[in-house]
Order: sequence, then structure tokens, then C-alpha cells
Amino acid sequence: MNTQSSILVGCANRFVWIRVEGKGSFLNSAGVKEFAKEMVNRGHREFVVDLRNCPAMDSTFMGTMAGIALRLRELGQGHLHVVNLNERNSDLLCNLGLDQLFSLDAAPVANNSIPLEQNTLGPAPADRQAQTRTMLEAHEALVDADSANLTKFKDVLDYLKQDLHHSE
Repeated sequence: MNTQSSILVGCANRFVWIRVEGKGSFLNSAGVKEFAKEMVNRGHREFVVDLRNCPAMDSTFMGTMAGIALRLRELGQGHLHVVNLNERNSDLLCNLGLDQLFSLDAAPVANNSIPLEQNTLGPAPADRQAQTRTMLEAHEALVDADSANLTKFKDVLDYLKQDLHHSE
């Protein structure tokens, strides 16, 4: 089984497309976060995350998507759309209340005409402290998105904060 994953990105018709090829995880969350931050800084406000080829996601990846949507909400414009998701991913996002933060669409959305290029959204930062910070921010975004997530991730948040404190 191939455990490699990659992120393909492109812009078309005012939309920023992010296609996840493989598992969405803490390993590719930092790259997605930085890419989205740069696109927002350039004025982009509509994001589409295509999960057609993404069998599963971890909480860090879902928190990264929540962070993007929360930033757009903070700006008062834009939206995050998640398309082509399977039942498992839909359940994961709904169970965290993220369906209230961004739109979910399981119906097939064709994007073959979108010029996606494999981008060097690289793996997790080699710096353990940076990786821990990315994971902490993602989990904080999950709690910001739905306060009910605090009970689900309290131990994770405490651990990450403690780990970050000890590494500084």
C-alpha cells in the first residue's frame, strides 16, 4: 500500500483549488496552511478542497481546513468548499461540527479543467517545534469552530502545549 500523499494546487475562476492525493494528515498540514495563508495574502477568498482521492484525514488536517475557514470568516469574506468527499470523511467533518463552518459536497465535482500542479507543499517541518505548533494551531481551530470539540481534544491540546513549552 502506498502511504505517500501529495497536495496539488491551482487557481481558476477566482477559486483556489487544493486537491489531496492520499491521506490528509499532520504530514501535509503545514504545507497546506502556508499555501492558504499566502493565497489569502494575495487576495484570494474562495477555496475548494477536493477530497476525491483522499481516503481519510486526521484531526490536524481537519483543523488546518478549519483554520482556513475561520480566517476567511474573520476577514468577513470568502468561503471554504469541500468537494468529492467520501462517507468516512463526511462523517469525520460533521462529527466535529465543521459542516457548520464550510460547505460539504459529496456529489462529484469535475475539476479536470483546473490547472493543478504538484506543488512542493512539502512534508511536515523537520523542526519538531514548528510541527508541534502547526498541530496545536490546528486543534485550537477545531475548538474555535465548535466548542464541543474541547472535550474531544483537551488531552491533545494539553499535551501539545506542554511539549511546546518544554522545547522552547
